[in-house]
Amino acid sequence: MEFGVPKEVRDGETRVGLTPAGVFSLVRAGHTVYIEQNAGTGAGFDNDEYERAGAQIVYSAEEAYGRAETVVKVARPTAKEHALFRSGQTIFSFLYLTVSSPDLLHAFAENQITAIAYEMIQENDGRLPVLLPTSEVAGRLAPIIAGRLLMGDRGGRGILLNGIPGVPPAVVAIIGAGVAGVNAARAFLGLNAQVIVLDRDLRQLHYVDELFNGSVTTMISNQYNLKRAVTFADVLVGCVQVPGKRAPILVSREMVREMRPGSVIIDLAIINGGCIETSRPTTLHDQTFVAEGIIHHCVPNVTASVARTASHALTHAALPCLKAIGAQGLSNVVSNHSTLARGVNLYQGKIAHPRIAAALGREIEVELLAGEKS
Repeated sequence: MEFGVPKEVRDGETRVGLTPAGVFSLVRAGHTVYIEQNAGTGAGFDNDEYERAGAQIVYSAEEAYGRAETVVKVARPTAKEHALFRSGQTIFSFLYLTVSSPDLLHAFAENQITAIAYEMIQENDGRLPVLLPTSEVAGRLAPIIAGRLLMGDRGGRGILLNGIPGVPPAVVAIIGAGVAGVNAARAFLGLNAQVIVLDRDLRQLHYVDELFNGSVTTMISNQYNLKRAVTFADVLVGCVQVPGKRAPILVSREMVREMRPGSVIIDLAIINGGCIETSRPTTLHDQTFVAEGIIHHCVPNVTASVARTASHALTHAALPCLKAIGAQGLSNVVSNHSTLARGVNLYQGKIAHPRIAAALGREIEVELLAGEKS
């Protein structure tokens, strides 16, 4: 199979769809990999590394798309990339179609694209194997971001995240006890911050309590508890993820107004719409804004700030899926590999996932997941 890896073009996006190690693995399996020139530079991988791994360097995005049966990206394609699609291609990427512009869906349909969303590839037990490492990285970045933004010269409250003897540490409230939330809790706890985790799933809160030996305060996520936690939090981290659906708004503008001026909000759910009413997407070049006196950090591709780590993590997670398609072909994998089939948002240009269809107010057009609910 012929794989193409174009250079990412979104603002501040320096991750790359495949590392040289991933290329080496695919080439050893008998596949051809085309890498756009300098696609990996932002993550620290030069063209020579890719050539040594067996990649063929191409000199434009047109070539990377034009030669590939399967395109491997990180961020969803931009409007300029839609014109590069080759009819009948498969595209792997983080897609989040429920918050994307309608023209992307149109371009997929018009070009009969099979669009596979990394964030929705799901195992039978509910685990999201490709999203998982990205969520781990995002969660572990949260205290690095928060510690910087709490400083007075950044407009913060002038609080040292971990305090000192006699002076209490910052209070951190984390909404969502999934992978990102647990990793954020681990990282904040490692800095001796006071950590509160809220989730509506009591079993997940039991898991958090056991994992951290009771050192993290857990609360059921309901409007009463959210309002309480938000009021005394120095840092509020949104980590809500519902595969195939827009993130629900759990913290209202009125709740944000109750926070102390100079406190910090990090909405990691912004990639899927955000879970805080005052959130709006920012970029790595202009990361924050102030709303209701609170510093907001809402960068959808926040893990691009550690592009080398994030690219390695993504490649490790995605490679089994890419190798399966390369070895068995798209139709066989979709028919026999339920984990990968759950990530198929469109199949040959037709809406194939019930959650995506429901979220977009459309009818499902081809059924790949018989018996699964939206």
